Amino acid sequence: FSLQELHGIFPWLVENIFGSLDGIIVGWNLRCLQGRTNPTEYSVALDFLDPSGPMMKLVYKLQAEEYRYDFPVSYLPGPVKASIQEQVLPECSLYHNKVQFPSSGGLGLNLALNPFEYYMFYFAISLITQKNSSVTHHTSPSNSAYFILVDTYLKCFLPTEGSVLPPPSSNPGGAIPSPTPRSPAVPFTSYGIHHTSLLKRHIAHQPSVNADPASQEIWRSETMLQIFVEMWLHHYSLEMYQKMQSPHVKLEFLHYRLSISSKHHGSPAQSSYQALHAYQEAFKPTEEHVLVVRLLVKHLHAFSNSLKPEPLSPSAHSHTASPLEEFKRVVIPRFVQQKLYIFLQHCFGHWPLDASFRAVLEMWLSYLQPWRYAPEKPPQSSEPLPRTVPDKWAAFIQENLLMYTKLFVGFLNRALRTDLVSPQNALMVFRVAKVFAQPNLAEMILKGEQLFLEPELVIPHRQHRLFMTPTLSGSFFSSWPPTITDASFKVKSHVYSLEGQDFQYKQMFGPEVRNLVLKLAQLICQAQQTAKSISDHSAETLSSQSFFSWFRFTPSDMNGSYTGNDLDEIGQDSIKKTDEYLEKALEYLCQIFKLSEAQLTQMMMKCGTAQDENGKKQLPDCVESEDGLVLTPLGRYQIINGLRRFEVEYQGDTELQPIRSYENATLVRLLFRLSSALNQRFADQMEVLCSRQDFIGRLCRYHLTNPTLAQKTRYTPMLKDRTSHNYGPRISLRCLASYRTLGSLLMIYFIASWFCIGPIGCTFLILFGYFIYAILMTFFFEGRKPHQH
Repeated sequence: FSLQELHGIFPWLVENIFGSLDGIIVGWNLRCLQGRTNPTEYSVALDFLDPSGPMMKLVYKLQAEEYRYDFPVSYLPGPVKASIQEQVLPECSLYHNKVQFPSSGGLGLNLALNPFEYYMFYFAISLITQKNSSVTHHTSPSNSAYFILVDTYLKCFLPTEGSVLPPPSSNPGGAIPSPTPRSPAVPFTSYGIHHTSLLKRHIAHQPSVNADPASQEIWRSETMLQIFVEMWLHHYSLEMYQKMQSPHVKLEFLHYRLSISSKHHGSPAQSSYQALHAYQEAFKPTEEHVLVVRLLVKHLHAFSNSLKPEPLSPSAHSHTASPLEEFKRVVIPRFVQQKLYIFLQHCFGHWPLDASFRAVLEMWLSYLQPWRYAPEKPPQSSEPLPRTVPDKWAAFIQENLLMYTKLFVGFLNRALRTDLVSPQNALMVFRVAKVFAQPNLAEMILKGEQLFLEPELVIPHRQHRLFMTPTLSGSFFSSWPPTITDASFKVKSHVYSLEGQDFQYKQMFGPEVRNLVLKLAQLICQAQQTAKSISDHSAETLSSQSFFSWFRFTPSDMNGSYTGNDLDEIGQDSIKKTDEYLEKALEYLCQIFKLSEAQLTQMMMKCGTAQDENGKKQLPDCVESEDGLVLTPLGRYQIINGLRRFEVEYQGDTELQPIRSYENATLVRLLFRLSSALNQRFADQMEVLCSRQDFIGRLCRYHLTNPTLAQKTRYTPMLKDRTSHNYGPRISLRCLASYRTLGSLLMIYFIASWFCIGPIGCTFLILFGYFIYAILMTFFFEGRKPHQH
């Protein structure tokens, strides 16, 4: 094919691979393509889209001819789309000199992208637009072709060792100038931080573009990272969008709007109100989206940590540092920090209170621990001691203070609303507590808070200085004499740049957050007691189900009580894990916030007050009223979160209770009629036999009487008194309708047939064996009634 033909089919090819922007065309569905299920298609897709594969060769071939392709602005993330439609240029240099206004009769705004940008835009946005594709539950997102390609592109264009590989093309040219608009220029203002491209700044000081090949290739690394961050992280609400606008930008934007308000402007841009509300679609990141962002975060930490140590001479550093090394130094604070913080805030505030939050949690914890991805390995020891956070990471912690403190408070608020008896929720609390309990980490966070709260009383000319961006007020790193003040200024700049100058900071180690931690500790104690009670109840149930209970004629759960809980289906091992997670989490919280033993003892005693002698053990919190017990708000909270519950029992005549799933409905009805006829016919005789005080009377009482139901009834909160009934001696044959009883009898008859025992003889042996069993039970266990339902 000629270049012109390749230029024509390139957009069609990209759309058929990654799908259309509106989601109608699924394309190759890389997110669902797994090596296990489709090994051939999987390997072909990875080879074709590899950084050195045929597709990228086509991209570089078209790149050399400086072709441009239109990408609709309407499919960009909401904040970017709204600002461009309002003719406010976004802060990211990715959009500079690329906005194309439609000609007469055209529809919408477009970005003029070079082939590499166009390819990466489609690749990145397919993670968000293709939400309607059928993703099966048994497939793992981390094994999909899309996930593997993201990892491959990150390793190729953001290498931790060596330099970026040159494009697989005979054309050595790499530095492609920014496209110029194809339509008349329209005045733009800008918002946020205006960062100049590293490539442009580096080449500006070069005598020739070809003098440094590395500077020609770093544009791919910077472009790919900017596209990934813009497509995956640049999503937030209208309130956050307005909050992020600095006073300087708001004033500049107002002057711009006033300057064109008196003119008849035929721009396709919407009104200010409409544009700001245009991007308020309900953005809900998927678990796969979060996993891909976590992969990006982990690789950026490894990429940044691969920075070579700075030389001792500053002059030598300024001449020898390559663009890639400079890129490693600023990649996280400049390109990722702000948007990732907003993305995490959105997830913490809108993600459902279920176990799927684990993906968001692990992404957050990965960002908080850059030392895990450092090239140096921790010393090997025989005992797995917790790794101390090195002091060199104090600057990172201080410059990311809100990532540690405000998001920790957000997690506390989530944890207080979840059911900590669930093993998944207990594991998340354990993970966060374990990370923050790493030696030296809490001290570094506390030091960062002290720097932020340090008053501005050092140098008079800094009294009126605002915490503005470098383009508005010079550099953050001006040579001010006091070192501690510079560190304080950096922390305040970080906080105010993310939250605004009117932000009211809530100290992580202050009294308000400490009270939240105490509430969480109390909730952990309650969850531990609940898990223990469930474990004990399960153990008692298992121990009571002996081998001989299988052959008993009365089913063990005929009493109709409901003792179910979500943990019943999980098993004893998971209950033990829950208790271990909660115990370690409580220990870590005590280490972080210096909780005393007296406080823990008081909480444990407070949690144990529900166990009293009034029959309210493990009942929800209630108060006495005229109508009996009434739930308090705490009691409702305990019921909703599964911490406490009422036992639900059948309170009526046991012979009339609903037919169970383990019973034969026809036999239940027939045996009830037979029992009723026998009871009516022999009622007086049974009463006389049960009133005898000798062994015959005890034997009849054991088989024919039923204790008063009120002796074991636990009432609901709304019933203070209840009339009990004693139905007297009677025969109950309902146990013979149980499938378990019928199965037991059939198995006994089948085994007896092996020994040449006929049905009549087997029936006689069963009755004789039960008679002996009944005599023994009458002698030793008269209180255990077979009819005690």
